Amino acid sequence: ATHVDIDLTAGGTETVEAKHIIVATGSKPSTLPFIKVDKERVITSTEALTLKEIPKHLIIIGGGVIGLELGQVYRRLGAEVSVVEYMDRIIPTMDKAQSKELTKVLKKQGVKFYLSHQVTGVERKGASVNVSANNKKGEAVSFTGDYCMVCVGRRPYTDGLKAENAGIKISERGQVEVNEHLQTNIPNIYAIGDVVKGAMLAHKAEEEGVFVAETIAGQKPHINYNLIPGVVYTWPEVASVGKTEEQLQEAGVAYKSGQFSMRALGRSRASGDTDGFVKILADATTDEVLG
Repeated sequence: ATHVDIDLTAGGTETVEAKHIIVATGSKPSTLPFIKVDKERVITSTEALTLKEIPKHLIIIGGGVIGLELGQVYRRLGAEVSVVEYMDRIIPTMDKAQSKELTKVLKKQGVKFYLSHQVTGVERKGASVNVSANNKKGEAVSFTGDYCMVCVGRRPYTDGLKAENAGIKISERGQVEVNEHLQTNIPNIYAIGDVVKGAMLAHKAEEEGVFVAETIAGQKPHINYNLIPGVVYTWPEVASVGKTEEQLQEAGVAYKSGQFSMRALGRSRASGDTDGFVKILADATTDEVLG
């Protein structure tokens, strides 16, 4: 496969020929099957960047990275913000201590959390949106706001790519399947970023882009995915690298944990940023930093 057919927006088609092809189509917001995103009142993070007004009450479905980042922005701009999350904590993929600390900080700023709530429906009536859910006791509850932002993750954007015409394998999750060289099953076609497995992070995609370029140039590059940091761009920021305490416990690794509160740091006190902590997880015998 060395030819790419392109449908031009102005009409007509064009064919590009190349020796190597890299699929880097990224991802787009996911939704839940029963939610109709109308892009006006029931929105995703994409539309949240172009709202013409500050919502009076923004209901966010999903307490993950994107929902909290944008939710905090709108809270700071004066919106009432309610986060409805299926799991029993926010940012569930990060260390539990980080979830707990960020919850405390955001609550102090006035964000309301409804954890262990399963959303069952979203209905728009004119300028208001009603979100129905079941709480952890299984009782039906509902929330009404003027905007609802659906933040239940992102999915690889492979719709309309017609990659299967070239024989490229795509998993049931919509990801392009690649080997350790980020090569698809067609040797001259590679894939990088959100469209392949791994964390959906811009800096991870960038590393992979360099990796593929070096591979094509005949070099032998290497990526250590364990060293790619994850960040939640709230204020204060939440960042981590390596393994979380829960992952180490699950893997049965013997580790030591050390924690230092920002409140005790002169620099933090001077700048008034006293929320949070630094935590280091190290191997119990070798002291190797694990997270």
